[in-house]
Amino acid sequence: MDKIAELREKANKLPLLPGVYIMQNAAGEVIYVGKAKALKNRVTSYFRGEHLPKVAAMVSHVDDFSVIVAASEFEALMLENSLIKRHKPHYNILLRDDKTYPWLRLDEREQYPRFTIVGRVAQDGARYFGPYGGRSVTHGILNALAKALRLPACGKKFPRDIGRDRPCLNFHMGLCEGWCRGEPDAEEYRRRMDQAAQLLSGGAKELAAQLEREMTQAAEELRFESAAKLRDRLAAVKELGNRQVVLKAARADTDAVGFCRSARCSFVVLHYAGGDLAGKDLEQMPEPVEDDGSAVSALVRQYYVRRGAWPRTVLLPVEIEDAEPLGQMLTQLAGHKVELVTPQRGVKRELLQAAERNAREESARAESEAERRVKTLEWLQRMLGLEAPIHRMESFDISNTGDFGIVASMAVFVDGKPARSQYRKFKMKTVEHQDDFASMHEAVGRRLARYQEGDEKFAPLPDVLFIDGGAGQVAAALQAMAEQGFAHIPVFGMVKDDRHRTRALTDPEGREIGIQANPAVFALIGSLQEETHRFAIEYHKKLRQKTIGSALEDIPGVGPKRRAALLKRFKSVKAVSAASEQELAAVLGQKTAKAVYEYLHKEEDER
Repeated sequence: MDKIAELREKANKLPLLPGVYIMQNAAGEVIYVGKAKALKNRVTSYFRGEHLPKVAAMVSHVDDFSVIVAASEFEALMLENSLIKRHKPHYNILLRDDKTYPWLRLDEREQYPRFTIVGRVAQDGARYFGPYGGRSVTHGILNALAKALRLPACGKKFPRDIGRDRPCLNFHMGLCEGWCRGEPDAEEYRRRMDQAAQLLSGGAKELAAQLEREMTQAAEELRFESAAKLRDRLAAVKELGNRQVVLKAARADTDAVGFCRSARCSFVVLHYAGGDLAGKDLEQMPEPVEDDGSAVSALVRQYYVRRGAWPRTVLLPVEIEDAEPLGQMLTQLAGHKVELVTPQRGVKRELLQAAERNAREESARAESEAERRVKTLEWLQRMLGLEAPIHRMESFDISNTGDFGIVASMAVFVDGKPARSQYRKFKMKTVEHQDDFASMHEAVGRRLARYQEGDEKFAPLPDVLFIDGGAGQVAAALQAMAEQGFAHIPVFGMVKDDRHRTRALTDPEGREIGIQANPAVFALIGSLQEETHRFAIEYHKKLRQKTIGSALEDIPGVGPKRRAALLKRFKSVKAVSAASEQELAAVLGQKTAKAVYEYLHKEEDER
């Protein structure tokens, strides 16, 4: 009996009950998780008849399956969601797991509370506002609030830094009240922060009315200077209320979902607050294995669970089978009724059409960009004389300061785009002195050895390898590859000009391959080189700062408390090492400061 017939026979014995089925490959890995109203009907459908190409590909890899019977379709939905999050199966639709939605956190228990940007809500007694579309948007909100209410936008902490320094330029430009002077007092500061929280909570009109009353009263009492300040603040608050519609995205009452299933699928969510468009989120992915209804259900579920904020109504572009349990799930998570609707006419249908139009446009744009990347890779393949298409490119670079902190970076581009989750870094184990050739030999050798050992973090192998350097570095990489039995992988060096920009490639024989005549290829190789260099430098700096920070405790008289005091005052170990002896003495006292200063500079001389 063949495998499909064997699996079909097993599926025929399943009960007609709701539950979850878990598909596994020959290695025992979970490759797909699904839910069903009736397990027997759903699972047997995989092992008979024709399927979409992606479904057929998944079925061809199924070696076995298991099921978990659930008490209800809702329980099956919750269980499926939990198993997908745990296993991240290859054939399930998965949103990018590196995307987070920032929140603003405000701990009002502090004497001088400040907003901070965080990635998730915690049950810690603080207030949270959001989530917002991205960190740049969130920083823009903070800057707008600071300008409107003349709040501090600097890095000073109060009351610690009150009276320490003169007010900064923001105070002299009228952008801040100069809280670092100790006036206005803490009570007024908290009042302004309350007003900021009111703005974030949607109370712009109420705050404007309050400021107008205060301005009128100040004018009647002949406090004209106060009235003028209140007038300016009122104008700023009104402008903020009119302009910062993005503030409403976190309080959206209706979300419209658009979905376009093509070569590049697009999942779009438009947020509406009070009928006004307040924000947009976009996710793109390869073509899903399910039909539109199953895909939309899976995406909606993952999106809202990760986002952590829920509207009252979600407009869906297609009817979905599990609308009832999904609505129940979102309602339970939200703490209020969440309604799933597929409108056929009226205003809601118009909102949905806008979302669908956005999804189509985003898919078309992505397909156009993907086509450009494919064409660029084809040009690069011809320029390098390679027989096979290029899908995965890897690039290595070395970074060090003399003999200190010798590290290597490995950047990865897949289909012409950075795959940052696959970047790898190496701290040299066998190279003790500055030697770029030996360092490159070790880094490439270790990367290939990890692949030989079956480490999935170093799979698959690249179609082409790029080395940041000339013939010497390329020769070192080739030697490491030959020792590991991978001499068949093409290797090229990236030759830089006086401005440290890649101007050409070099083959193992030292012949240069010009790339400047093709702007697309030139830009691609330049991006790869810059990413590799950036990643190496960041790792080296982190290692150096960590080493210096730990070394502080080795200095006589400097323990954890004094180290903490130094970092509190100077913010980073880099600033500590750059501080003068007099600046260190303000924290440590003259004798200890002298010891720290001499030690740090002695360390730098040795490096």
